Amino acid sequence: MSTAVLKTEVRLFRREPGSIFWILLFPTLLLVILGSIPSFRQPDDDFGGLRTVDAYVPVAVLLGLIVGGLQSMPQTLTGYRERGILRRMAATPVRPSSLLSAQMLVYGAASLASALLVLVVGRLGFDVRVPKQLFGYVLALLLAVLVALALGSLVAALSRTTKIAGAIGSAVFFPSMFCAGVWLPVQAMPDVLARIVGYTPFGAAAQALNQAAAGHWPGWTHLGVLVAWILLLSGAATRWFRWE
Repeated sequence: MSTAVLKTEVRLFRREPGSIFWILLFPTLLLVILGSIPSFRQPDDDFGGLRTVDAYVPVAVLLGLIVGGLQSMPQTLTGYRERGILRRMAATPVRPSSLLSAQMLVYGAASLASALLVLVVGRLGFDVRVPKQLFGYVLALLLAVLVALALGSLVAALSRTTKIAGAIGSAVFFPSMFCAGVWLPVQAMPDVLARIVGYTPFGAAAQALNQAAAGHWPGWTHLGVLVAWILLLSGAATRWFRWE
């Protein structure tokens, strides 16, 4: 990957206040709003004795990944294709694949920064416990980032224009948020629904993060689901992605 391409993409990302807000700041803002509600700082039997604010930390972590992977990156890549930037790059020593790698690195790093900000604010502001199984939590988080980027790459592969990318991204965005637990954390879902959601990318990620936060190694089933989705989505994106 060209260092110059990466630096350019980082500079362009920093000029996008919308992306910076929705990826980096909004998940933490959501956690602060929820944590400011007194009843959400009390133990709740629906969440296995956890407080609501505790249950929403993994949700806020995943929200930044989902926004970056499904809303921001696909429209950026599709815009480059629509304006002929990828086609012109194909005729230069800098290959279009360098641009794709830089995009994934930029949005992946932004997603991880968002997750770190959520964890720090949760700990300092609301005394949310640090994940007890830290290595397992990091592993689950990295797999969640990869699955978000793979899904975003597939959206970009299937979209000829930025409008189509926005439409497909939105169609996948809301179910992804539901599975991540934005409206109802996985811990509070009925058992049957929780099992079904556990086979979706972000449902599996949410359950893996919850297990690691509680001090358990993430279930191999959830990790396996994430790896399977990464391979499936990446393969489909590679097959259908076009530079022109």
